[in-house]
Amino acid sequence: MRKLISFTGISLDGYYKRTNEAFDFPNVDQEFFDFCNRQNACIDTLVFGRETYEHMAAHWPNATEGDPEIIEFMNSMPKVAVSSTLERADWNNTTLVRDDLAGAIKELKDRPGKEIALFGSVQLTASLLELGLIDELRMIVFPLLLGEGVPVYSTLGGQVELELLRTTSFQSGNVLLTYRPA
Repeated sequence: MRKLISFTGISLDGYYKRTNEAFDFPNVDQEFFDFCNRQNACIDTLVFGRETYEHMAAHWPNATEGDPEIIEFMNSMPKVAVSSTLERADWNNTTLVRDDLAGAIKELKDRPGKEIALFGSVQLTASLLELGLIDELRMIVFPLLLGEGVPVYSTLGGQVELELLRTTSFQSGNVLLTYRPA
């Protein structure tokens, strides 16, 4: 069975976006791009909730700045958009899942292949944690305090015990915390 990995970037004080909805604080450099490319080599399917899908689909098809390998990866990789309200999913290689979230994710995990990555999509991650379908949480903490914003996993219905698997420090001050549900 393939692993479903959630990857989310947050501020040190636990916000995944600003109060105005902007996610404009990632601390990225060549070391970060190199890490992303190593991580992406282990992935063959991407999953997004509606909000993250809409942002990604608006950005990546026309992206010219940043790492060319990441741009190619994001645009060519098979994608699943999970939403009961999204009318269509036109970004290259995207399948739309409208209902039976648990069944759709279990079916994805049962297919042969590499890891499945859930980028951002904190509400979807919370739902999948509650269903016991997330195998690993990767939280990259950016070295800044926002003071206010939208807290990560604020829609989680209850406590989830986690086991720390590893930490990775970057020269930039970013810290990657990797957990699995206990």
